[in-house]
Amino acid sequence: MHRLAAALSLVLCASPSFAAMQTKPVEWKIGDDSFSGVLVYDNVNAIKRPGLVMVPNWMGITDNAIQHAKNIAGDDYVVLVADVYGKNVRPKNKDEAKAAVGKAYSDGGATLRKRVSEAVTVLKAQDKTAPLDAGRIGALGFCFGGSTVLELARTGANLAGIVSFHGGLKAHLPGNGVKVNAPVLVLNGAADKSVPQEDIVAFEKEMDEAGADWQLVNYSGARHCFAEIENANNAPEDNCRYDERASKRSFAAMRAFFAERFGAR
Repeated sequence: MHRLAAALSLVLCASPSFAAMQTKPVEWKIGDDSFSGVLVYDNVNAIKRPGLVMVPNWMGITDNAIQHAKNIAGDDYVVLVADVYGKNVRPKNKDEAKAAVGKAYSDGGATLRKRVSEAVTVLKAQDKTAPLDAGRIGALGFCFGGSTVLELARTGANLAGIVSFHGGLKAHLPGNGVKVNAPVLVLNGAADKSVPQEDIVAFEKEMDEAGADWQLVNYSGARHCFAEIENANNAPEDNCRYDERASKRSFAAMRAFFAERFGAR
């Protein structure tokens, strides 16, 4: 009986269900500015896996953002929840978030591009302490974060792929002939009032001119924030509102996209 109990204990301890999701602070500097993100991964095993830079919505790094990162990471990815505002900038409400976004775009997005590009470098550097394959890196973002990762694409970054969930599509800086090297997947709410048809047409033209491998998926009836369950209780007339159907489909599309880009496991 004692032998059986010991054997059972070993089996249970080796079970993936006992693996722990790790959330570790990561800090870095760009010039005199300090930034603080969160590295998220499951320590189920030491097998190297792809990495994703995840830029949250305009509220920045919050408990909700970290939970999204955990759901995405599973045992498939190492995710860096990226700070693009600065270590001491943590919006407490929509007004503060709007101000932070305005400051981020104050020079047309040049500084924002540098900050999200540095987040990629920071993630790659985690391969010594996390089960990360630094040669397989992608990026994704939500709302403002979706816009931010599209700015990353516009730098010509050589990433496996970039996914924007209900992000803005406008280019704030001229392309200047820069090629978009990373394949791009845009997941858009067809009823999102913040993304008018003219922005979609302009984005498609921009991506074609930049030689991009791009896809844009419109989800019928879905509005802004459709993939973020924390917005499920927003007012019915609010443009920022969770949509269960669109959310499920968009996350499935994201996973299929990255499975293709990284090579299905």
